[in-house]
Amino acid sequence: MGVISDKKFVCVLGSTGSIGLSTLSVIDQQSDRFQVFALTAHSNIDLLVAQCHIYHPKYLVITDPDLYQALLTKVKANCLDVAVLSGPESLNEIVSHDDVDIVVAGIVGAVGLDSIYHALCQSKTVLVANKEPLVMAGNFLVDVAKKNHATILPIDSEHNAIFQCLSQSAPPYSSDQGILKILLTASGGPFLNTPMNELRNVSVSQAIKHPKWNMGKKISIDSATMMNKGLEVIEAHYLFAAPVDTIEVVVHPQSIVHSMVQYVDGSTLAQLANPDMRVPIGHALNYPHRVRLNVKPLSLEDISTLQFQAPDFERFPCLLLAYESLSKGRAAVVGLNAINEVVVDAFLEKKIRFSDISILIESVMDDFNAPNPNSIEEVFSVNAVARESALEGLSKFKYVESKEVR
Repeated sequence: MGVISDKKFVCVLGSTGSIGLSTLSVIDQQSDRFQVFALTAHSNIDLLVAQCHIYHPKYLVITDPDLYQALLTKVKANCLDVAVLSGPESLNEIVSHDDVDIVVAGIVGAVGLDSIYHALCQSKTVLVANKEPLVMAGNFLVDVAKKNHATILPIDSEHNAIFQCLSQSAPPYSSDQGILKILLTASGGPFLNTPMNELRNVSVSQAIKHPKWNMGKKISIDSATMMNKGLEVIEAHYLFAAPVDTIEVVVHPQSIVHSMVQYVDGSTLAQLANPDMRVPIGHALNYPHRVRLNVKPLSLEDISTLQFQAPDFERFPCLLLAYESLSKGRAAVVGLNAINEVVVDAFLEKKIRFSDISILIESVMDDFNAPNPNSIEEVFSVNAVARESALEGLSKFKYVESKEVR
């Protein structure tokens, strides 16, 4: 296991979300190893203040600037000795601080890209849970990390599993690793066995109820459509320097095997664990060491069956759309991510049906055209154009379908 010394200072971006809470649970078990430097949230100021009482960070950040005064008032009322910042740009400030060693990126959506980029520019170790930044700008982020001797470590369960199964150490990777295939496992979400004719009318509450994982609303919807697995294919392509035709998705409802790597010599390595985000987070926080954590170890005797099956692209057309976007170039990948965010928001707001999600994404993607971005700045430009296209497509779609939407 090795001896670990020197306390590390950690920024937890999105500390009130599921990834942030799991990260803090790991830090609770290793207070001699990690010190929280900053905590951030978008709107949950009550929980943010409660966390401040426990972890005593130097900074609190509320990314919704309209809530800055409310947070500041609560901080003063609780006599907390902490600096309070607001707005998304404040994330860039805290992750770039000289005292910061590790940044845990748990902010959902494209908004997390800029802070990850700034952290890598300052040679930080960045633990990435939110797949959207690597989907949007994976090639740029990997290059920036290499140039600045920074480290990207994945903490979503699938890519962390792949990372653990690779013979090389941390990214960036070369394309010559002896890999035959990367097998990304997918639970299949809540509708794996739901009759196709019933998918049209599933509710938001049904769609966000994942059978294995406790996640935020957006990623839960992406899991239900399997767009999350499509985005993970793109992420794996960039992060592990893997050709697209070597990345396959395998449906595995038990969520015990988190991913596998097949090698050219006939070996297949798999990472198995109970579905608990503290496992990949603890692994990455302590990398390259293995440290005992208070998580339930996997009991093979308790596992009666491990099932695997090919994905049904008719049931999950969003997965196919992700593969198709990769074949079209970087702009299409950025566009797909942005369009999906807008359309998922519309479903969560009950403006469209669940079955409309893939229809809308495909429709907007068919008409979307933008030059491939050659910088982070251009990625943001393409993202903005794609969001506008999605909103325009959504407005037309609502006009036709609004009377039938529940």
